[in-house]
Amino acid sequence: MVDVRAELSANVWQVRVEVGQRVEVDDDIVVLESMKMEIPIGAPVAGRVAEVAVEAQDKVVDGTLVARIDPG
Repeated sequence: MVDVRAELSANVWQVRVEVGQRVEVDDDIVVLESMKMEIPIGAPVAGRVAEVAVEAQDKVVDGTLVARIDPG
């Protein structure tokens, strides 16, 4: 499993994937919002989404688990 983590403190604005969905490298997993800026968090690897750990309106900090991807 490959963990996808937030890289800053922000609010989760959108979750763009669901469990079981196939993603490619750099596909948006979530979009964060901080200081009125939208910051997409992309998939670091291709694979299937095994877990989505956040929901829209959640608050995250640097290092918060956002999702897990099974590269298999």
